[in-house]
Amino acid sequence: MAAVQILGPSFSNFVRSVMLACHEKGIDFQQSMEYQGQQCMPGTAALEALNPFSKVPVLVHEDLVLFETGSILRYLDREFGGPELQPTDSYLRAQVDQWSSAFASQVDQAIVRNYLLEIVKPLFQGGEINQQRLAEAEPGVTRVLAIIEHQLGDDGYIVGEQFTLADAMAAPMLDYLVGQPAARAMVARAPRVQAYVERVKARPSAREVLVVPEFLQQ
Repeated sequence: MAAVQILGPSFSNFVRSVMLACHEKGIDFQQSMEYQGQQCMPGTAALEALNPFSKVPVLVHEDLVLFETGSILRYLDREFGGPELQPTDSYLRAQVDQWSSAFASQVDQAIVRNYLLEIVKPLFQGGEINQQRLAEAEPGVTRVLAIIEHQLGDDGYIVGEQFTLADAMAAPMLDYLVGQPAARAMVARAPRVQAYVERVKARPSAREVLVVPEFLQQ
């Protein structure tokens, strides 16, 4: 049996964050939408029994059930061996927490919820992309890209020179954005972000996780 189970769809950026951390630390995991024979789709009683907010990912490790991506990532880093994904220095660790939180809230809201989902929704719901909503979301994307661009160095990661939990949180959403043709003009103004995504995607963990989701494959 796998050491842990990750409940949630593999295309979710937050599910991908947890998968990245597992690969980086060498944790054997199973990713699925099923738990104890029940489908745990958002809005179902089965998922609400594990997370009262009916959100994914949810981590199951032996008798422990844990939700909220940041908490899951920190738990995995503490509980399992393998490379440490949080610095030992208190200030740097606080920075990892700070940026992980910022990506989970403000960056995810601007890039994923307000922008990328407007592009993806028609694939599931039919109809056409709402170009007005997309245009309204672009200033928010541009703003957070500028913030990330300022934070990144030329060769490092979100915090320092080592891959951390902040990168596990950041990489999936930035990978989706950089690969989106509609965002090309915005991304072109953030060369460090582009280089960062390529740097992360060269890691063995990312080659397993940051793949084109099935619903976008031709």
